[in-house]
Amino acid sequence: MNTIAFFNNKGGVGKTSLVYHLAWMYADLGVPVVAADLDPQANLTSMFLDEERLEELWPDGEHPNTLNGAMQPLLRGLGDITAPYVEPVSEDIGLLVGDLALSASEDELNSQWPLCLNRNERAFRVLSAFWRILEQAAEARGADLVLVDVGPNLGAINRAALITAQHVVIPLAPDLFSLQGLRNLGPTLRDWKVEWSERRSRCPTSGLSLPTGAMQPAGYVVLQHVVRLDRPVQAYGRWMARIPGVYKREVMGESAQDSPRTVAGDPHCLATLKNYRSLMPLAQDARKPMFHLRAADGAIGGHARAVQECHVDFRTLARRIADRCEIRIP
Repeated sequence: MNTIAFFNNKGGVGKTSLVYHLAWMYADLGVPVVAADLDPQANLTSMFLDEERLEELWPDGEHPNTLNGAMQPLLRGLGDITAPYVEPVSEDIGLLVGDLALSASEDELNSQWPLCLNRNERAFRVLSAFWRILEQAAEARGADLVLVDVGPNLGAINRAALITAQHVVIPLAPDLFSLQGLRNLGPTLRDWKVEWSERRSRCPTSGLSLPTGAMQPAGYVVLQHVVRLDRPVQAYGRWMARIPGVYKREVMGESAQDSPRTVAGDPHCLATLKNYRSLMPLAQDARKPMFHLRAADGAIGGHARAVQECHVDFRTLARRIADRCEIRIP
C-alpha cells in the first residue's frame, strides 16, 4: 500500500481540491485509489458527496460509517478499531468518510504519544489506528494507493495521520504565508519521523501493524497560480522566486545556496497549476472534477478549452507524482 499525504499547515492553498482531482485522475488512469479524509473539517468528504448522502452518514448520534466511527471502540476503551466502511464513489474510487467528530480524538492521540516510550500496547494501538484503518480500506477496495487529506495544523491528529504516509506532497500558494508554512512544517516532519522511529522500536506486540513513518517529501505543487501573458503577475513573482530555496532548506534540510532562481527550474516542483477559478463553480454544481465537465454542464467556449488544459495539467501532475512515489500506472 502506497500512502501519500497532502499537507501544508497554511490553510486555503487548495489542498483538498488537489486531493479530490488527483483521486479522479488516478481512477481515470486505471489506478484504484482510496481517498482518506483525515481532516476534522471533512471538506474532502463534502466535495465527493451531496448533502442528502452526508445526512445519512452523519445522523444524530453515532456515525458508524465514518473513519471516526471505526475508531470509537478503541478510543472508548471497549476494544480495537472496527472494519472501516468505505463509500463507493466510482468503480476505482473509495472514500473513507470524514467526520467533524474526529476532532474529539485530539487529546487521546496526544496523551498516548509519550506512553509509547513506556512500551504501552494500547498507546501503539491508538497511534496506529489511522494506519490500520487505511490498510483495511485499501484491501477492501483492492487499491494499492491511498491519498490522505489532513488539516492545516501541527496537532496530534495530523501527527498520527502523517506517520501513515510514505510520501508527503506539499501544496503551496505563492505568498508569504505558504513560505512560513514551509518553515514550520519542514522541521516538524523531521522531528516526528525521528520520534516515531524511536517509539516504533519499542512496540511490545510483534503482530501489530505499524506505519513506518517515512514521510518522504515528494515535492511541492504551486496552486492558484495567477497568470498574465504566461508570466506570474508581479505581486507573486518575488514569492515564486523564494520557494525553491525555502523548500530545500526547511523541508529537505539541505543547503539552499545553489537553489534554482525559479520554480520552473526546481526539480522539487511537481507542477504550477493555473487558477481554474471559472471552472470550479461549474464543477461543484455538476459534482464532478473540473476536467470531466462537458457542454451540458456549461463548459462551452473558453470554458471548454480550459477543461482540456485542466485535464492535461492534472494528468501530467498525476504521472509526476507516480514517478516520484513509485506508483504503477497501467
